[in-house]
Formats: sequence, C-alpha cells, structure tokens
Amino acid sequence: MNFDLSPRTQDLLVRVRDFMQRYVWPNVRVYEEQERAAAPGWPAPAIIEELKTKAREAGLWNLFMPPWHGAEHVDETFVFEGPGLSNTEYAPLAEEMGKVVWAPEVFNCSAPDTGNMEVLQRYGTRAQKDRWLLPLMNGTIRSAYAMTEPAVASSDATNIQTDIRRDGDEYVISGRKWWCSGAYHPHCELLIVMGKTDPAADRWRQQSMILVPRATPGITLVRPLSVFGYDHRGHGGHAELVFDNVRVPASNLLKGEGCGFEIAQGRLGPGRIHHAMRTIGQAEVALEAMCRRLQSRIAFGKPIAQHSLWEERIAEARREIEMSRLLVLKAAYMMDTVGNKAAQAEIAMIKVAAPLVAVKVIDYAIQAHGGGGVGPDFGLAEAYANARMLRLADGPDEVHNRTVARIELKKYQEPRS
Repeated sequence: MNFDLSPRTQDLLVRVRDFMQRYVWPNVRVYEEQERAAAPGWPAPAIIEELKTKAREAGLWNLFMPPWHGAEHVDETFVFEGPGLSNTEYAPLAEEMGKVVWAPEVFNCSAPDTGNMEVLQRYGTRAQKDRWLLPLMNGTIRSAYAMTEPAVASSDATNIQTDIRRDGDEYVISGRKWWCSGAYHPHCELLIVMGKTDPAADRWRQQSMILVPRATPGITLVRPLSVFGYDHRGHGGHAELVFDNVRVPASNLLKGEGCGFEIAQGRLGPGRIHHAMRTIGQAEVALEAMCRRLQSRIAFGKPIAQHSLWEERIAEARREIEMSRLLVLKAAYMMDTVGNKAAQAEIAMIKVAAPLVAVKVIDYAIQAHGGGGVGPDFGLAEAYANARMLRLADGPDEVHNRTVARIELKKYQEPRS
C-alpha cells in the first residue's frame, strides 16, 4: 500500500488548508453568533452561503464525489461529474475540512447530502438526477435521509416498519422516522425514505427506497432532537417525522422494489469512512488545544504539560490518532483497489475506532481545560457531543463489531465433514 499523496491531492490539500485559514477559522465566532441570533424557523447562518460562493469560485467544490462510472449512458457523461478523487485522495481533504464541524458544508461535502448524492449518482434515473442531483451538486438545495425509526431497533434494518404501498401510478408512504439529520434546514427539499414495499418477501428484499419532496402533503416535522442539549440548528438539526399517507409518483422509486438494502450498503460504506476522516480532524484539533493549554498553565510549580500524567496522555493521544489515520487510509485504499465489499471489515473497524479515539482525546482536552472545557468558550463540549453521537450514526459500534467478528471467525471455521 502506498499512502503518498498524489500531486493532485497535494495541490488540493494546500488550497483547502489555505481556504480554512483565510475564511473558515476567522469566521468560527461569526457562525456561532449568527446561529445564536437566528430567528425561529431554523434559518442557516448567512456566513455559510457566503463561504460556499467563495469555495465554489476557488474550485474547492464537491471534492467527495467519486469517479463517475456512468459513461455507458452517453447522455449523462460529465453532466454529474465531480473532481473524481479516489477515497485515498479524498481522505486528507476530509480530515482538514472536518476540523471545523460546519466547514464541510462550505465545500458542499457535508452529510447527509454526500451520501444522498452518491445514491442518486449510482442508482438514480436520468430524470431523478436532473431533478435532484444537479441542484444538490450546485448547493442550491439540501436533503435528508429517513431510515431510523423510534419504534424498532433500527440497527437491524429488517425491523423497519414504514409502509411504502403501490397504488396505481403512485406510492403511498406511512410511518414514523427520527434522527433525520438536516430535515429542518431551510434549504432541505428532498427526503430519501427507506421502508417496506413487500413484507412477505425474503427479509433482505422487503425494503425499498423512494424520493420524497419534503413539502409533500402528509409529512409532519414532529420535533427537533438535540444531542446532549445541542440542537445543531446551523446544520438543520435532527428531526422526528411522520408520514401520513404521503403520495409520490411511482417514478420516484430508486432502482426498483426490494433494492433498499443494496442501496443502503452502497450509501453507508462511503459515508462511514467519510465520518471517520472528519472525526480524525476533530481529534487533531483537540490534541492541539490540549497541548497549548497544558503549556500555558502552571500547577504545583511547573507547567502542567511537564507532569508525567499529562505526558502519558499526550503520547497516547498522538499514538491513537496516527493508528486511526493509517486504518482510514488502508480502508480507503482497499475501497479504491478491491471494492467496498472486500473492504467491509476495514470500513467497520474504522467506523468504530475513529469516534472512540476522538471521544478519548476530546475528553482529555476537556480535562486539561478544567471548568472551561465543559463550557462554550473552547468548543470542546460540543465536539465531545458530536464525536459521541458518531458511535451511533450510520450504525452503532455493536453492529460494526459484529461484522468484524463474523469475518474473523469465518477465517477459522472447521470444514464440515
């Protein structure tokens, strides 16, 4: 495996870092002030749209979009093309953007839009792409993903009960979803909904996915859901939704009935590694904050950084961040060279490892800042909440560990006589 940065990535990384230093970091306080001052109705901080214009003009746009493999559809060639970076090339860029939690949106590289764009690119019809993918790529609308349900253990997606029923030229959708990130965003116009089209089918063929405009009659945004008290207002929050006989054209179905699990796996693989990349960026920020704080405070006659306990914690943080980064790169390299299925264990491992490392390092940084660490002044409390949430997003740790364990056990099964 060769993890040397390609010349293209080296150039983009310099440009992303420069953009972050010139425009993003200086506006962190501006973003926070605009978020606090926002009127009711979940308006997004204005600074986001200002910086999105600058990022697009700088050519730092849709960096996540994978190489396009749809050239056989001659009418689609280049229409939905991004930079075409490999996962390995994109990893350091995602880490850099992830250092400020809202920065990925500035580059049109934020979840859940990234996963939804990849779904539309891979599985959508030309009409679906024209209607939804192009405005998402242009950053003029946003989207949400409606999969998890409050009434069932959604870590086993076969439990999902939302009903998607064919009625002539339409599908009728009824059910309750929650943790639909971004659904309150004022620019959110599309929901990708997963539900059951055929409860009598094989358990892996019962589910389908369908495109639902958020403004469709019958959709109710029940309430926003906070994460340890943070409502993530600037990102559109996390919504609980009810679908009450929501009707959409049958042409809104993605790929076909029974393809929900196939689409989910295609969507969640890249999404999980993107989360891991960005999370490593958060861990790096926390380690830097910890080191600066420990060297600026005197306790018991010397800088706190010189106390052996803290030397141990600093070394542990650096070691675990480096190991996580290498595992991300290995998973990305395998996705690029042998495919997502062959990289299943590595994707699962890094989805568990990166948030665990970030939670630990951010916790150390909070401890180093004393009372200030749990307050709003240093951003560590919210960073901790975000990292802890990622141990559940895109599947809880237990599901990913189960995947790794089953792959490992299979290696050593005794052949049946």
